[in-house]
Amino acid sequence: MSHTPEEPEQLRRELERYRLVVSDLQGRIRSLEEEIRARATIAEVPAVVVTRPELRQTLARLINNVAMIVQAEKVLVLLYQADTGDFAPLPPALGVPEDLLTSLSVPVDTGIAGMVFRTGEAAVYNDALNDARADQEFIALLRVRNGIAVPLTIKRRDEEEQIVEERIIGVLEVFNKRWDEQFSDDDLRLLQHMADQAAAIISSAQLYIQLQEERDQLEETLESIRAGLIVVGTDGTVRLMNPAACQLLGHREGDVCVGKAMPQVVSHQELRQVFEEAFRERQAVTRELAFEDGKRMYRAETSLMFDEGGQLQNVVAIVYDITEIRQLERMKTAFVSTVSHELRTPLTSIKGFISTLLDDTDGMYDDETRREFYEIIDQECDRLTRLINDLLNVSRIESGRALEMYITHVSLHEIADAVCQAQQAYTERHRLVNAVPADFAIIEADADKVTQILDNLVGNAVKYSPEGGEVRVSATDEGEHVRVDITDQGLGVPEEHREKIFERFQMVEDESRKAIKGTGIGLYLVRHLARAHGGDVWLDWSEAGKGSRFSVRLPKKQPAQREEHSV
Repeated sequence: MSHTPEEPEQLRRELERYRLVVSDLQGRIRSLEEEIRARATIAEVPAVVVTRPELRQTLARLINNVAMIVQAEKVLVLLYQADTGDFAPLPPALGVPEDLLTSLSVPVDTGIAGMVFRTGEAAVYNDALNDARADQEFIALLRVRNGIAVPLTIKRRDEEEQIVEERIIGVLEVFNKRWDEQFSDDDLRLLQHMADQAAAIISSAQLYIQLQEERDQLEETLESIRAGLIVVGTDGTVRLMNPAACQLLGHREGDVCVGKAMPQVVSHQELRQVFEEAFRERQAVTRELAFEDGKRMYRAETSLMFDEGGQLQNVVAIVYDITEIRQLERMKTAFVSTVSHELRTPLTSIKGFISTLLDDTDGMYDDETRREFYEIIDQECDRLTRLINDLLNVSRIESGRALEMYITHVSLHEIADAVCQAQQAYTERHRLVNAVPADFAIIEADADKVTQILDNLVGNAVKYSPEGGEVRVSATDEGEHVRVDITDQGLGVPEEHREKIFERFQMVEDESRKAIKGTGIGLYLVRHLARAHGGDVWLDWSEAGKGSRFSVRLPKKQPAQREEHSV
C-alpha cells in the first residue's frame, strides 16, 4: 500500500497532538496525585489536639508536608495578636532559625501577609525584591525570593453545611520554590486546601488547650486551698472532693472518694445533715460543726447548682476551719473585760482618795498624809496614761498606720531608773534593780516608746513573779547596737507557749496563773515598738519555776529619713 506525500506530515501532526494530550493528562495526574497527598496529609493530622506539645508536633508534620507538596524551602505560620495588633509566628517554622522566630514581629498594616489578612485574598509573588506589595525589610530578613501567602480562615457551618461565618486568624506563608522555580496557581490551590485545615486545627487546639489549662489551674486551686470542698449530686453521689476535705474526713492519700455514695465517704453525721437539708429545702445552708471531739470548729456553707432548665443538679459545700477565729473572738471579749478592769482599778483609787480629801473639811489629815495621797493619785494617773498609750499604739498598729517617732538622745540608765522606781511603788515583795551603768551609751530613740518597752517588760516580770524575788534590768554595749535584758525569778514561760507570747491577746493560761490579770497586748506592743526603732525583742531564757529573761536590741543610731521627726 502506498502513501501520498501529505500522509507523513499528517501523521506527525496527529502524533504531536497526542503528545500534547498525553502531556496535559500527565500534568493533571500529577496534580491529582499532589491533591491526594495533600488530603492524605490532612487525614494524618489528629482531629483533636489538646496540649501545646501535641499542637507543635502536629504543626511540624503539617509544615513539612506543605513544604514537600509545594516544594518550598521555608514555611511560616503567622497568627494575629489582638492585644498588640501585629502578627506573631506560631512555632515551629521551616527554614527560619529559632532565635529569629522568637523575636519576629510582623505588622498587619504592611507587607503581603498584612494585605492577605486584611482582604482575605491569597497572593502569589515570584519576584519579591521588586514587588511593591512586599515589606522589603521582612523580605531581606528571611531572604525571600518568591512566595505564597494564604489566609488562615475559620469557617463556621450550619446543619446543612452552609458557611454562616468566616473569621481570619492569621496567614500561612511559604517561601522560595526549590530549584529556582516559580510558584503556580496549582501550588496556591493546594496551599489553600491545607490552610483551611490548618486554621481549623489551630483554632480548635487553642480552644482545647485554653480549656485544659483552665481546668488544670482550677484543679490545682482546689487541691491547694485549705478549705474542704465537696460536691454531691442529686443521686447522693460524691462528684468532687478536694484533698483538704478528704483529710478532714479521715481519708488517707490515695483513697477513692469520688463516685461513691455520700454516706460511704462523709462520715460526719452533722455534715451529711447539711447536704440533706440543702437538697430537701432547696436553699443554701450554713452551720458550724465540731470536729476532733470538739477541739476544732468548722463552718460549712452550701450553694446550689442548677442546670439551664432550673433543675437542681448538685449541692456544693465549703468547709473551713474557724477555730482560730472563735479563739480570737473569745480573747477579744476577755480583753475588753480585762481593759475595763484595768481602767476601773486606778480610777477607783483616784476617786477614793480625791473624795477622802474633799470630805476632809475639818483638817483631819496632816500635810504628810495629804502628800502621800497626792503621790498615790499621781501614780495611778501615770498607770492610766500608760494603759491608754498602749491602747492607742495598738490601735495604730492594727489599722496599719506607722507609729509616730520623735527621736532624741536617750539615756537608758535614766529610763530604766524611772521604770524601776515606778514599778517598785506597786510591790513590796519584789526588789527591782537597775543594773544599767550611769555612763552607759546614749542612743537615738523615741524616749516615750523606749519607756513603754521597759515598763511593759518590767511590769510583766513583776506580775509573773507572784512569790516576789529580784527583777533586774541590765544592758550590754554591742557596738552599733545595745542590748537590754530584763531578768526575773518568776514562773517562767511554758515551752509550748514561747512561739505565741508576742502575738496580740496571747496570755499563758494555767493553774499557776489564774489569779494574774492582763490585757494580752504588752509583748505584742513591745515587739512593734522595738521593730519601729529597727530593733527586736525575744525570750532569751526561761525555766519553769526559776524565771525568765527577755532581751531587747536597739540600734544606737536611727536612719536619716527619720530626721524630720527628731527633736
